[in-house]
Amino acid sequence: MQAFHIRYRNTQGTLMRILNAASRRGLDLPSVQAEAAERDHRVTLVLDVNSKQVGQLYREWYAIADVMDVRAGVGLREHEARPAWAGPHPPASESISDQSAHAAGA
Repeated sequence: MQAFHIRYRNTQGTLMRILNAASRRGLDLPSVQAEAAERDHRVTLVLDVNSKQVGQLYREWYAIADVMDVRAGVGLREHEARPAWAGPHPPASESISDQSAHAAGA
């Protein structure tokens, strides 16, 4: 797995063009995180790719006018920490008051 960090100007359709480059190749997107980064925006994609696909993705992303920078790094591994929202959730039958009691006891 590799994590791709892409800085871009948030113009209409830019994020969709970035995501489309991966989905058009049939790549799974196990993790996508987009956020504002000062004046620009940043998206982090975690993809399982080979070296040929990495080159293709770089070329396609840099061809998008509003993409300013693309970097690759190590992606998520099973033992790495996940975001809080990706962790275990209480059963749907548990009420809000039950959740508050659990939080108070922790």
